[in-house]
Amino acid sequence: MSNSDNSAAEVASRNWFTRFLDTVEWLGNLLPHPVTLFALLATLMVFLSGLFGGLDVSVEDPRPAVVETVEVAELDATVERTHCPEGATGAPPDCEIRAVSLLNAEGLRKILGGLVSNFVNFAPLGVVLVAMLGVGVAEKSGLLSALVRGIVLSAPKHVVTVALVFAGVLSNTASEMGYVVLVPLGGAIFLALGRHPLAGMAAAFAGVSGGYSANLLLGTIDPLLAGITEEAAQLIDPAYEVYATANWFFMIISTFMITAIGSLVTIFVVEPKLGTYDDSNADPSVLDDSQMKPLTGRENKGLMVAGLAMLAVVGLIALMVVPEGGVLRDPAADAGNFLESSKPFFRSVVAWIFVFFLVTGFAYGRVVGTMKNDRDVIDGMSSAISTLGLYVVLVFFAAQFVAFFGWSNLGLILAVTGADFLQAINLTGPMVFVLFIIMCGIVNLSLGSASAQWAVTAPIFVPMLMFIGYSPEVIQAAYRIGDSTTNIITPMMSYFGLILAWATRYDKKFGIGTLIATMLPYSICFFIGWSLLFLLWVFGLGLPVGPGSPTYYPAP
Repeated sequence: MSNSDNSAAEVASRNWFTRFLDTVEWLGNLLPHPVTLFALLATLMVFLSGLFGGLDVSVEDPRPAVVETVEVAELDATVERTHCPEGATGAPPDCEIRAVSLLNAEGLRKILGGLVSNFVNFAPLGVVLVAMLGVGVAEKSGLLSALVRGIVLSAPKHVVTVALVFAGVLSNTASEMGYVVLVPLGGAIFLALGRHPLAGMAAAFAGVSGGYSANLLLGTIDPLLAGITEEAAQLIDPAYEVYATANWFFMIISTFMITAIGSLVTIFVVEPKLGTYDDSNADPSVLDDSQMKPLTGRENKGLMVAGLAMLAVVGLIALMVVPEGGVLRDPAADAGNFLESSKPFFRSVVAWIFVFFLVTGFAYGRVVGTMKNDRDVIDGMSSAISTLGLYVVLVFFAAQFVAFFGWSNLGLILAVTGADFLQAINLTGPMVFVLFIIMCGIVNLSLGSASAQWAVTAPIFVPMLMFIGYSPEVIQAAYRIGDSTTNIITPMMSYFGLILAWATRYDKKFGIGTLIATMLPYSICFFIGWSLLFLLWVFGLGLPVGPGSPTYYPAP
């Protein structure tokens, strides 16, 4: 058959979904770099504020008036005074939210004067930097790599698929480690067991990326997203706090759900579809023997010592939190209300993430010889921070966009208008979250960064859904489902190219379309299973998504 005949047959075989994915990829490629995107959005926000401010656009403020107790020295008494909430004008009960123009002299002074403070006070910046200092030590010492290898390589053959997906979910605690270590390891393990190596890679990829928002432990993504959510929630409630533990309960139960679904899809869908492996198109060096080597005696001892160090950290936390007079308990709060009195602990979770990984990483490294002194610890920290250069640049422009969005009041106006629309069409029940999850998944196809996407969408949808009565913590949990489930089918995901490069080692003809088609069953099943779990957990059983996380927000 000629090349032209082959091309014609290839075009004819392309179904509507393949063409849809091609369109998504094309649209995604049209998007600028995320840093450029936020710079453009911040600039656009200035011009839109000028337009809507000039048109004197306003909405009625649904928030209750603020009541303050003020001491009057002349009367030697206290009086109560009411005023409109922050960002609103007028006097109660006729408060209005008006668009504020930044496209004038006063706006320019505010923009230039707030450029630095917007950046340094942006909540996700500091928490990620602090958490990564500890994670960097654990990664540099080899603890995280050894832990993943230990889980997968020690698993019995009949449960290796479950172990691979489970390890993938846990590995997302430590940034890119799962992509770099576990995905190629999954291919090597399946090949050694006589199974299709691409199925092993798919299982690991599904756990690492598709299960990105599930875990037994808190990772760097948790304080990052919580910081963005808090910034968005404070657009309507300046005192609202969102902790890194906001979705922890739901993350834990999601870990087992993702592990079960990922394993079943691998065994009953992906492996049968791939068929028997043909190594004629494989790279001769496809099997890296070093990956398949079991843990050495020293590495096993290092893991045991790291486990003891972990128990010591957990014990220290318990000593500070469990007793009523513990250091991390609020003495002014009701001691009988554990969650309320333990807020100092929840506020310090990022610091404990740092301590946890620092102590366990150093303990492991000390045994295996990768951490000999303070210089090795410092090297681990600095290497972790050096990987965040792009993130810091991204945060600078994202912080300006969020600040301008708040200053202009356009975020509040859009939130009130959107909430009114949802109420008008009577879409205020749990089903609103199904549509929200679908929307987040679609946006993720073209904007693969979890933090970048949430920084764009949170200032709109967090206030909007708060206005119809849902808490920021629940909104964030729903967002994470949509973001994670389509990670594995979008070429815009930052590690998609790396996964494709690993896959072509086993099959030189393996392309983007094949990778997407392989991962699509995981994406569909994760979306259905995770959405149902969310609705059951939150609304069916009435369980919180995290410690101290309410389901509802007292809507105005």
